[in-house]
Amino acid sequence: METETLAMAQEIDFSMLALFARATLTVKFVMIALIIMSFWSWAIIIQKHISFRQARREAAIFDRAFWSGEPLDELFERLGPQPEGASEKIFAAGMLEWRRSHRHDGGLIAGAQSRIDRSMGVAIDKESERLNAGLSFLATTGSTAPFIGLFGTVWGIKHAFEQIAISQNTNLAVVAPGIAEALLATAFGLVAAIPAVVFYNKLNADSERIIGGYEAFSDEFATILSRQLDAA
Repeated sequence: METETLAMAQEIDFSMLALFARATLTVKFVMIALIIMSFWSWAIIIQKHISFRQARREAAIFDRAFWSGEPLDELFERLGPQPEGASEKIFAAGMLEWRRSHRHDGGLIAGAQSRIDRSMGVAIDKESERLNAGLSFLATTGSTAPFIGLFGTVWGIKHAFEQIAISQNTNLAVVAPGIAEALLATAFGLVAAIPAVVFYNKLNADSERIIGGYEAFSDEFATILSRQLDAA
């Protein structure tokens, strides 16, 4: 009996493709959904890694230009009112409001400082939204993928027990394929969730550091403009 069971088990294909092919339609749907979530998560991870590296490089280049001693008006004219870099956009927002706050006679319109701060704050918020776009999907994948996989496992085990009841055979060779197919859904859920959680935490921390750098620059620039406002 044991020899027959062993022979039957050896004849069964336990490869991932074979397990997927034998799974029920519901479990297949769960696996496909988890594969899509995993691929989409990796696409976001790679895209964010590239964009964050570019943001840090642009911030470093602009920081050197800003503190090089070049007059702010000349720097603004060189960059233009609609630059591409995030730090440059924050700087341009402050400079545009600074210029709009001057009357034709050279005087300043009241409340210039608060308007400059709000303009740069809006620019920072836009960049923050751009940097954080997609991170919510990683958080959602990390928190839901294990449970989606678990649902597939529960459904697969239910189907396996139904087959056992129909065949009235509890040999390991009969039970193992169904259980293996069901557990594959949990494995897919973990494969999707673990990278999503790890990289969400890393990318979220990186985003906060970049945004913190923007806010620090905004405060420094606002201080410079404040001194000029007080001297006016």
